Amino acid sequence: MLKRTHGAGTLRASHAGDTVTVCGWVRRRRDQGGVIFIDLWDRSGLVQTVFDSSDAAAAHAVADQCRGEFVVALRGVVRPRPAGTENPRLDTGAVELRVSEAEILNPSRTPPFLLTDEQVSEEIRLLHRYVDLRRPKMQANLALRHRVVKACRDTLDAEGFWEVETPCLIRSTPEGARDYVVPARVSPGGFYALPQSPQLFKQMLQVSGVERYFQIARCFRDEASRADRQPEFTQIDLEMSFISQDDVFAVVERVVAAMWQAGTGTALATPFPRLSHEEALARFGSDKPDMRFGMELQDLGDLLAGSELRVFQNALASGGAIRGIAAPGCAGYSRKQIDELTELAKRFGAGGLVSILLDGEGGFRSSIQRYLTPEQVKELQERLGAGPGDLILIVADRAAVVSEALNRLRLHLGQVLGLIPENDWKFVWVLDFPLFEKDEKGGLTPSHHPFSHPKTAEDVALLDSDPEAVIASVYDLAVNGVELGSGSIRVHDPELQIKILEKIGIPREAAWERFGFLLNALSYGAPPHGGIALGVDRIAQLLAREATIRDVIAFPKAASGYDPMLDCPAPIEPEQLAELHLAVVLPAEGE
Repeated sequence: MLKRTHGAGTLRASHAGDTVTVCGWVRRRRDQGGVIFIDLWDRSGLVQTVFDSSDAAAAHAVADQCRGEFVVALRGVVRPRPAGTENPRLDTGAVELRVSEAEILNPSRTPPFLLTDEQVSEEIRLLHRYVDLRRPKMQANLALRHRVVKACRDTLDAEGFWEVETPCLIRSTPEGARDYVVPARVSPGGFYALPQSPQLFKQMLQVSGVERYFQIARCFRDEASRADRQPEFTQIDLEMSFISQDDVFAVVERVVAAMWQAGTGTALATPFPRLSHEEALARFGSDKPDMRFGMELQDLGDLLAGSELRVFQNALASGGAIRGIAAPGCAGYSRKQIDELTELAKRFGAGGLVSILLDGEGGFRSSIQRYLTPEQVKELQERLGAGPGDLILIVADRAAVVSEALNRLRLHLGQVLGLIPENDWKFVWVLDFPLFEKDEKGGLTPSHHPFSHPKTAEDVALLDSDPEAVIASVYDLAVNGVELGSGSIRVHDPELQIKILEKIGIPREAAWERFGFLLNALSYGAPPHGGIALGVDRIAQLLAREATIRDVIAFPKAASGYDPMLDCPAPIEPEQLAELHLAVVLPAEGE
């Protein structure tokens, strides 16, 4: 076998006259009779190679047998391309390889799709993922992901962090989603769970004196997949001892800046701005606000409190809210366009949408015109920063519904109106989340997870008198409307941890049964500590500007969680079930 000396994509004009050997795949073959051209590619790039029967008959005969994606080794002399045939789109476009020796290392079946075809269905791509990953875009995405993760590792190493691996077979613990469970053959009826995160282990590592821990961690959650979710995913997990919230922010900002520099060449401005959870919802209707454009929400309750319109009266009487946004230049919207905006608001819970179109002569048009005075409209304009030609949109409902509906309208209109700059990165820390929120049954559930510390001593005291009012030392990092990660300062007092678990319906005895290992650890001198987890897949998706995280993961599942390439989930053999002391009971038809 010919031994490779150079990558196909590394050849340059400086190599002219050198004899080299390249190995790779045949991307394209062009037969011009006595001369055959083969575009050869490997991970480093692509180069044009030339086989001339007049001076290399044996090599030409090998090239004659080659087809797309054959694996070959080629030896020859690098030479400048003839004048006028250079290809400035290729890094190797100034040269070509005149082949004197050739060897087919392995033939290939005809690929299931052209590697230059961008319209191939995702199902076919995932079924033949090992071929799909040869496409230039996918190669670039994997390379980008590697650079970004390496930048993270290098930065954390320089910051004094140790990379420590934590187990993937653990006890099932509630963290907000269903666990994947693994039957234990040697313990009939017993099960492991795959970790939703290394949360409890990284806390115990702080008790162990590690002080600065990180891990590029594989995590698993049994929940519905989406464009930005997978049943198994990767996160950058870190934890620090003897620190404050500000210390976490400073380290994470340096890590993120290094990752963005590695991924895009962009130098980020730090520190990132900060918003309280309450302010983020009030201004943007979201706890992961897109701050690349304006059109902020404004509270209109005081201006419309005296309105006779029943929807306004009912919203305020029930403790709800009235808020609005101003869409610039949209006063000319048709009835159909207004109806489409109304349907969008309803899709996210709103009972309806009030629209006020401001004409160019100081007048206005609205379906609730008879409930509005010119003075009220003028006040609304001033509050919302609206002017002639703009469209005012108002939602009156429960506060959470108002925020969600107006957030969706704001993002939709920002996109439609071209208000969102594509090459801008606006990071923001959102902090001071409530420790608890109400679940569907009216009980308390953690807004993030139950291991987060109340923000102040006053918040600790509220656990007994008003737990819904407790603010936690919880923080999220978002960019351009996408949550990148979530973290908190953790509880390090076992009694406080038990109290918080009791508030979410886990009594003391059950807390010791399920979390005794953590509570014991906290009782052996646990330092104050905190950390965060950042989503690697989501970061890579943003930097690669892909619509789905599946395009930045080597072997992802389909949106349904099914793996077409491996054809799984799949049944296992009866003998395996018997070894595990398991029986499969399928749901009855229609269940």
